[in-house]
Amino acid sequence: MGKPAALGLTKENILLSAVSLFNTKGYSGTSVRDIAKKASVNAANISYHFNGKQGLLESCFTRFFESYLECLEMEADKLDFTPADECLKRAVFNVLQFQSENHLLARFVWREISIDSQVVREIISSYLMKERYLLKRFFEMGLDQNRFTSMPVSIFIIQLKSMMSMPFLNSQYLREVWHVFPQEQHFVDRYFTSLEQWIDQCLLIRSAVPRVSTL
Repeated sequence: MGKPAALGLTKENILLSAVSLFNTKGYSGTSVRDIAKKASVNAANISYHFNGKQGLLESCFTRFFESYLECLEMEADKLDFTPADECLKRAVFNVLQFQSENHLLARFVWREISIDSQVVREIISSYLMKERYLLKRFFEMGLDQNRFTSMPVSIFIIQLKSMMSMPFLNSQYLREVWHVFPQEQHFVDRYFTSLEQWIDQCLLIRSAVPRVSTL
């Protein structure tokens, strides 16, 4: 294995170790030494790859939101020639799938966002504005196509965001109370079916014929 590949594996190992510790000990409760120990590296490696713990935090947000927004964007790009409800459903499924495959990262990011800190606001402000723009596009195109019923766009975005993030933000509650594991594929498939029904029942106008599945 060449040196660049080895460096890449080291960086990935550090990031995954940090995400695991951030979930169990919290960001503030996790030290660089803790991360280095779990990743089996020297603390200097963390400074080299991430410029310290805040750099790791920024990398967590970047990794999460770039993939999350890509799930929305690749379906928003099809809105000019595809019914908005079909695009929205595929985007929702892709978001759920991504979060399930990266459930620790998703849980940490959503939890950290709920803490109103200046550092977090500075890192994620542009990501959240882009998310708002993309979700508005789905809704507004559905109105233009005469497929969605009229409702306040802010309410639509709040409801949809809550339903997409809740299982991963509150994964411990789902595991301990409902014995459901958001990282399992059958949960993604079943939960998506419920969100698909919500879109049909709450957004589609009666003249728009819903489809059983768009996948």
